[in-house]
Amino acid sequence: MPKHSFTTARLAGAVFALIVANTSPTLSGAATGGATEWTQLLNNSELVSLVGQSTEQINNQVTQITQLAEQIQNQLKIYENMLQNTARLPNHIWGQVENDLNRLRSLAAQGQGIAFSMSNADEVLKQRFQSYADFKTGLPDGASFSSTYQNWSTTNRDTIAGTLKTAGLTAEQFSSEESTMDSLRSMSESADGQMKALQVGHQIAAQQVAQMQKLRGLVAQQTTMMGTWLQSEQADKDLAQARREKFFGTGRYPTSGGAVMEPIR
Repeated sequence: MPKHSFTTARLAGAVFALIVANTSPTLSGAATGGATEWTQLLNNSELVSLVGQSTEQINNQVTQITQLAEQIQNQLKIYENMLQNTARLPNHIWGQVENDLNRLRSLAAQGQGIAFSMSNADEVLKQRFQSYADFKTGLPDGASFSSTYQNWSTTNRDTIAGTLKTAGLTAEQFSSEESTMDSLRSMSESADGQMKALQVGHQIAAQQVAQMQKLRGLVAQQTTMMGTWLQSEQADKDLAQARREKFFGTGRYPTSGGAVMEPIR
């Protein structure tokens, strides 16, 4: 892999630990507590090691969410057209609608989880490394990635809530799989209810496509910045190592007992 691609293809490996915390029930408690718990779980050398791991997985995940949201958006439009030509969608078709809308709810939740994890990783590194905290993000008005992700999450939640409200629904009704299915079963009892569900779902899917594109851009920007910072950190270490080797000659020197000792690194 070319050296220059490192800055656009790698990110803090701590993100992976935080991503896991958002998907694993056994670890979710640590994530909800914020960055402090993660500073206790990882020492500095472990964190620096993790920073060098590939984040292609995260980029692929955001891309996949975007593509799935687009597919659901197109499928819901097909259902809308079908409903315009019939009194009510048959049960087997409505079952597919329920599945698509529940998948859409899940995709939105995954996007929120990624934003939380990336924000938390930013906070972990800022707490642990002054050089990272001092690094310029390149965001407007000197904003941090953690605050930008939080703003993205708030906007995304508010947008979904506003769309649901236009159909007389609340965010709580679509906050979990169980409540989502309950709401959809109730709406399926009439053609009007089915149409509202389809229209709301179509709007939310379109919103998620746009929001995930913004999230992907933000992840890419943070990836570049973290990669640049990591290269800077490594350059400082390489310089310090070169100075030690120059000072000790070959980098190896004998002890009084005749054994050869490596210089402290």
